[in-house]
Amino acid sequence: MWTADNWKEYTLLDTGDGEKLERWGRFILVRPDPQVIWPSDHKHPGWKKKNAHYHRSSKGGGEWEFIDLPKEWSISYALPDKDIPELKFNLKPFAFKHTGLFPEQAANWDWMSEKVIEAVKSGRQVKALNLFAYTGGATCALAASGAHVTHVDAAKGMVGWAKENAASSGIPAERTRWLVDDCLKFVEREARRGNRYDAILMDPPSYGRGPGGEVWKLEECVYKLIVEAAALLSDEPLFFLINSYTTGLQPAVLKYMLIKVICEKRGGRVEADELGLKLENDRYVLPCGATGRWIAG
Repeated sequence: MWTADNWKEYTLLDTGDGEKLERWGRFILVRPDPQVIWPSDHKHPGWKKKNAHYHRSSKGGGEWEFIDLPKEWSISYALPDKDIPELKFNLKPFAFKHTGLFPEQAANWDWMSEKVIEAVKSGRQVKALNLFAYTGGATCALAASGAHVTHVDAAKGMVGWAKENAASSGIPAERTRWLVDDCLKFVEREARRGNRYDAILMDPPSYGRGPGGEVWKLEECVYKLIVEAAALLSDEPLFFLINSYTTGLQPAVLKYMLIKVICEKRGGRVEADELGLKLENDRYVLPCGATGRWIAG
């Protein structure tokens, strides 16, 4: 399992009874997590000091209970290279328990950053494509490491939020291109235009709608998306990465698709595993989705 264990301002404090107790900077949140099927003794003092609690509804969805939480706050993250300034992310509680950041993805940020830095130091200019790019955690990590990133998401609000994170992180404006677009349609147009990328990553949702109301169901669309996006890899690519939070798309499934679509044509190798967050002072790791990585070579 790949764990995001380099956080200083995020900590998974405790879990139990379908919920996780987290510290985000100065604030403690309680949020539901379907993976947490074990009980809790609630002995951790954080349960009584929470600043907000997201309550799931038996009818679906839920709502926030705010105790003492600002509308917006920020946390920082340091990439492995000490010469890169810390990334800064603006957080706020919004729809369906989210804060605007998935902390387990830091394991991928670190990995991608090292790949990009190595290429840039060799004299290469790295072009990266981030699909379903959300609030830009990966975009900031790639751009801070020296890549020129095209950031694509169908939600205008998320792209705006990502721009704020990039500005807060001190990302040079010329390193990023921001697009509100349906990811599959964008990929198809890029192929017709002949544009290519050295690094491609995607974090497709299990279900969603495009800006024109297009319905997206991951199991039905993901293979086609991988095929179309892989066609955009440059002649000397670095990597192709896909995330999944969908139960049916486990690491072995992601690995198989990347081998079939990319390895059989370009060689290289594929690795896939779960992402996880370690509990504070505990030997357990909470699984938080899966990632598949194709590496050229």
